[in-house]
Amino acid sequence: MQHRPSLLAVLSLALPLAAGCTSTSSNYSAVKKETTVSKLSVCHGFDCRNRTTLALSAGDAGRFASIMARGKGSAKAERQAVAAAVAYFETRAGQAIGVRDTAKSTLAQSGRMGQMDCIDESTNTRTLMLYLQGRGLIRHHRVESNVARGVFVDGRYPHSTAVLSEKGGTRWAVDSWYEPMGGKPDVMPLDQWKSRGVMGER
Repeated sequence: MQHRPSLLAVLSLALPLAAGCTSTSSNYSAVKKETTVSKLSVCHGFDCRNRTTLALSAGDAGRFASIMARGKGSAKAERQAVAAAVAYFETRAGQAIGVRDTAKSTLAQSGRMGQMDCIDESTNTRTLMLYLQGRGLIRHHRVESNVARGVFVDGRYPHSTAVLSEKGGTRWAVDSWYEPMGGKPDVMPLDQWKSRGVMGER
């Protein structure tokens, strides 16, 4: 006679795995120390296991300023500019690492040079947005801590995103995990992002 496992038993197995996909990498303090106005630390290999320094040239700084200038007019335009800045940053990150990350990731890719899980992706996106904010290039939003969703038993794999909070308004998810390196991230209201992901839904 077969017995179905109790919800408590399922939780006891799932939660330790879910803990591996926290909202911010366990290595984030090291990432912050390695990030300056002239270089960014890029996480890869899952949970920032590997970190590669991206040296920012004057050309990079100018490119970011040019991209973000498109967003001066409104919060909506600024979110579109942030998405473009993330895409440029990821392209440069791939050049620094020497490997182009593919869209999404699987546990089998853990530790692979250049491949990024949601922790790497969300940590990198937040690092970039903090860099932009520190340079005064983000005007209509502020960068918040990363946020996670999903605990397996709700039909969703644990997943993490970077977050922008519109001044006086909505919080927005900036999720770069679903596209290959250099693709624009999904930008959507955080509440909408939190409700998604069931059975792998984007």
